[in-house]
Amino acid sequence: MSGSGDGAAGIDRVEVHDPTVPLNDGHWMPRVGLGVYKMTDDEAAAAVEVALAAGYRGIDTAAMYENEAGVAAGLAASGLPRSEVFLATKVRFEDNGYDSTLRAFDESIGKLRTDYVDLYLIHWPAPLRDRYVDAWRALIRLREEGRTRSIGVCNFHPEHLDRIIAETGVIPAVHQVELHPRFPQHRVRAYDANLGIITQAWSPLARGRLLDEPALGRIAGKYGVTPAQVVLRWHLENDVTVIPKSVHPERIRQNHDLFGFSLTASDHRVIADLETGERTGVDPNDRN
Repeated sequence: MSGSGDGAAGIDRVEVHDPTVPLNDGHWMPRVGLGVYKMTDDEAAAAVEVALAAGYRGIDTAAMYENEAGVAAGLAASGLPRSEVFLATKVRFEDNGYDSTLRAFDESIGKLRTDYVDLYLIHWPAPLRDRYVDAWRALIRLREEGRTRSIGVCNFHPEHLDRIIAETGVIPAVHQVELHPRFPQHRVRAYDANLGIITQAWSPLARGRLLDEPALGRIAGKYGVTPAQVVLRWHLENDVTVIPKSVHPERIRQNHDLFGFSLTASDHRVIADLETGERTGVDPNDRN
């Protein structure tokens, strides 16, 4: 993995050719997966089937999305062996806690029609409820039992990560956060990189709000790709994995086709100028 020296906040851009990335627990994860946020069961089933046919091997869902059954239907329709698909789901923040997380996991794998997942995540810390450490202890147990291969968190601030690591001694494999050129999460990325945690971006395209930026259109034109592909490639070259969501077959295919071009240092400088600090979602401390 070679850095360009053109990174921000101490994080180097990397040349990316391998579609998978190693996790700190010895497992591997696809750099590009399909996200299914706000899809119905029917939409999720269709999108998962298209994505797997297009070469995706990572699918990201959550109990909160209420489409785990649809994901299972798409997996079944694909005809792929379960072992070839990296499947991730998440516990609702309302179910944070030890016993409640274990119950929630059982419900999720029942809907997913599988006896294990590849990655189980705490969806939000919900710090005012103060049950995320107990939820993390439940995830550790699930990993020890082999019911999930890897464990991680979503939407944690560094102080939340500090606490779960201090109280359990277990470092997450993956940290999923809102991240895109307008909100590049320099502090979180640096924290994760220091501990060998893979940062994964949800809303990697800022829910589409970036895609009309003229600067991205100019970069896309140079390479004969879409602005979305430019942004998703930017993520990969900043060592961030992505789970773009789409229900449109052609966009699903395009969002996975990221390994035939590379951005230049000057492209990265142009994209860095898009930073505004604007979130499309809520601050983790406000979700309780």
